[in-house]
Amino acid sequence: MNPGDFSTALPEVLIAIYAMAALLFGVYSGKDKAASLVLWATAAVFVLVALWIGTSSGSRTAFGGMFIDDAFARFAKVTVLVSAAAVLAIGQDYMSRRDLLRFEYPVLIALAVVGMMIMVSAGDLMALYMGLELQSLALYVVASLRRDNVKSTEAGLKYFVLGALSSGLLLYGASLTYGFAGTTLFSGIITTVHQGDMSMGLLFGLVFLLSGLAFKISAVPFHMWTPDVYEGSPTPVTAFFATAPKVAAMALIARLAEGAFGSAPKDWGQILALLSVASMYLGAVAAIGQKDIKRLMAYSSISHMGFALMGLAAGTAGGVKAMLIYMVIYVTMNVGAFAFILSMEKDGKPVTDIASLRMYSRREPLKALAILVLMFSLAGVPPMVGFFGKFYVLMAAVNAGMAWLAVLGVIASVIGAFYYLRIVYYMYFGEDRAGIDAGTMRPVAWAALMVSAVIMVVGVVNLFGVEALAQAAAGALVH
Repeated sequence: MNPGDFSTALPEVLIAIYAMAALLFGVYSGKDKAASLVLWATAAVFVLVALWIGTSSGSRTAFGGMFIDDAFARFAKVTVLVSAAAVLAIGQDYMSRRDLLRFEYPVLIALAVVGMMIMVSAGDLMALYMGLELQSLALYVVASLRRDNVKSTEAGLKYFVLGALSSGLLLYGASLTYGFAGTTLFSGIITTVHQGDMSMGLLFGLVFLLSGLAFKISAVPFHMWTPDVYEGSPTPVTAFFATAPKVAAMALIARLAEGAFGSAPKDWGQILALLSVASMYLGAVAAIGQKDIKRLMAYSSISHMGFALMGLAAGTAGGVKAMLIYMVIYVTMNVGAFAFILSMEKDGKPVTDIASLRMYSRREPLKALAILVLMFSLAGVPPMVGFFGKFYVLMAAVNAGMAWLAVLGVIASVIGAFYYLRIVYYMYFGEDRAGIDAGTMRPVAWAALMVSAVIMVVGVVNLFGVEALAQAAAGALVH
């Protein structure tokens, strides 16, 4: 490793060093005392590194092409870091009041974020796998953080077992790809594909690689872990699962598809289109019958990943841009929604039953209005920003000659609107049950909810400049 390689990967190195230092600090200073301090310090480090990365420019590679620092990687990294910091902040009070806040929690989140940053900068199959496993191993642990809770233990175990299966698929695909391409570098693989039609062995390798990565974004049929893990994990951990890892995995799929197999978009475009349709419809239909709001958000996540995949399936720079915009909007909506879910309590105990929201608007009109805005945005109702997220991916599909995919997406969106609007119906109509207490939301969570809701309304003006940044990021990936 030369000094240039080190400077290119400096943000990842610094967060890794910070995580190890925080671990030592927690061990030697007394676990309970250090936990809250380490959590806020970790959130601050994420924000500072995001600001640093956001001001960088240019495109560089390190470690012989295994690590890529370009506009695409920086866009994804900033989204991951900011969302991880937001989730840590809104979940701090929840974790401490339920005696779940251990100093290991923010340290594990920091290590998972390092893995995600390596994932989105991967230029080699080995770097891809290293980043993915670093993220996954940390997330397996935080899923089962409530060791005295059967559901949390079950969530961690299911995630671990099925995650091991996905890693096996990914490694098999990587070995096939290496065997037929003769290299693990993305730049070498795309050269092999350029020389002629993709061989059957490479195609099988691509299918297995995409299958392993589809697990990480909960795409159907690799979604089976999602509802149970979302329900069983502590709610702040569920909020984290629903945001940063999804962005990293989606960015990694884009990096692999465009960076290694970009000269054969028809081959992987069909696979992604199939995953997109299956995810949109299963997520939309399965969520209708859910009574637990965390399980509903799990199926909502599956459906939204289907829409994001629609942008990638287009196989164009416009499609990648649409996916990036969609993921930023999706993460913003989820941070706000989970900030509210964290505050759902009755007599000091967490409540996740959707029916407990009946006539909530009478007791908390402002928060109910904010949730209404977020639910409308998640459903894709204009003029909320969520509508424009879906509009971008639908237009990317149409422009790529996949109008059939866009039509199926519109139908899935209409089906999915039902369960979001049902939450709004409960809050504003029907019998008043006082299922959850009023005034339980802490200032940080309240601020996250309100800011998220305001963004969904005000962002229609110019999306706060995200479109131009996404355009530059997509241009760096798709040449």
